[in-house]
Amino acid sequence: MKSRIDLRAYELTSLRARSGQLSVIILLFATVTVILVSGFTLLAASFLQLSSRAWNKSQAFAIAESGIEYYRWHLAHAPADYEDGTGHAGPYTHTYYNKDGTAIGTFILDITPPPAGSTVVTIESTGEVLADASISKIIKVQLGIESFSNYALASEGNLYFGTGTIAYGPIFSNGGINFNGIAYGPIESALNTYSDPNDSNKTEWAVHTDLAPADPQPPTAWNSRPDVFAGGRAVGIPTLDFTQITQTLSSIKSLAQASGTYYASSSAYGYDLALATSGVYSIYKVTSLAARPSGCTNTSNVSGWGTWSVGTESLAATGTIPANGVLFVEDDLWVRGQISNKHLTIGAGRFPENPSTWANITINSSTLYTNYNGSDTLAYIAQNNFNVGLMSDDVLRIDGAVISQNGRVGRYYYTPPNNSGNSNKCGPTVTRQKITLFGSIFSNQPYQFGFNDGTGYQERDIIYDTNLLYTPPPSFPLTTDEYAQISWDEVQ
Repeated sequence: MKSRIDLRAYELTSLRARSGQLSVIILLFATVTVILVSGFTLLAASFLQLSSRAWNKSQAFAIAESGIEYYRWHLAHAPADYEDGTGHAGPYTHTYYNKDGTAIGTFILDITPPPAGSTVVTIESTGEVLADASISKIIKVQLGIESFSNYALASEGNLYFGTGTIAYGPIFSNGGINFNGIAYGPIESALNTYSDPNDSNKTEWAVHTDLAPADPQPPTAWNSRPDVFAGGRAVGIPTLDFTQITQTLSSIKSLAQASGTYYASSSAYGYDLALATSGVYSIYKVTSLAARPSGCTNTSNVSGWGTWSVGTESLAATGTIPANGVLFVEDDLWVRGQISNKHLTIGAGRFPENPSTWANITINSSTLYTNYNGSDTLAYIAQNNFNVGLMSDDVLRIDGAVISQNGRVGRYYYTPPNNSGNSNKCGPTVTRQKITLFGSIFSNQPYQFGFNDGTGYQERDIIYDTNLLYTPPPSFPLTTDEYAQISWDEVQ
């Protein structure tokens, strides 16, 4: 009896032990399940949160871009309004709506107007979403209007470049181009073929070279000439509308009159303008021109021939480059000197217009920038010719954009002494060493600074200043009134 009781007690004790072990296992599995479920829940919540933030970031980015597009549209309708039509300084906040008309965010615009002498406006757009105030995206773009100064040299008529010419930048003509130097930029013509006056009026490709081996005549295809056309060449390009640069002098005259930098006829030979880095200028009345040497005559029988060099002069006035950056003389003009952190457009013309009295600009001494980062710009707009005279610097540099509205950019032909050393021609300055034109040149008639007999400048460097494209001198003609995107940056 006792043994049965003991066995029963043992069985109960064993059952209780197994029951306790099962409870521990169930509790362990329950704990693991709770942990796993909680982990998956947290992971799902994290994925949901990340997905939501990613969506909101995407929305903020799209809203920021909408702000850029909105102001691009605004400038297309009001090109000179940098205050969002409000008349006061920014920033400017706009509500952004989805396709259902529900407000889902805002874009905030900071507009930086173009600095003096520039067409480049900076737009910073910050996109924000209402769903998450901690999220924002910032995009910054620069928009600019291209000036007419997008070539190293452009001409309405035929162009001839002799050996000794090195061109850095694009060259274009509505006529033909005979190029015999080295071009590191593209050389382009609006024509396909033309009759070359420098080649016995033979029919030539509109861009060709006479350097051996000379290009074949059309229709025979030209050979590749990277030794001459290192930047390539093309014909049949759309023409350039030169009327855009012939309508600016009268407006420059009006601006100069408003700023007190207008000078009427000198009643003499013209004016000599001396620029200084301080921003102060001196303007002299030219009372006589340098006499031509005995025997120096106009052998080419061209209009306007002369020494185009100052003889005597007297001080007429002094002044400071005005805020609107324009100066105009109603007479012939000589320019020399240097500027620093200034933007200046210099015009010379006579009104009412008459071809027999069109005004000229002449530079015989180097006219320079101090800075070559776009903070200095010059433009010389001559109603007729842009000259370099007989008594010019042996090494001459001209910085700036040069425009001859109706004439040509160049130097007249001056007869050299004969082989016996007889100087009874145009003297020792008929031959000069080097001219550098840094900027941009627009010549209505054929350009020329050197001649086949070795007179003129032996070396001719034409260098395009890329800063002129979007940072032209004041009142310089523009190709359009539409803004183009220059740069795009995601700031945040």
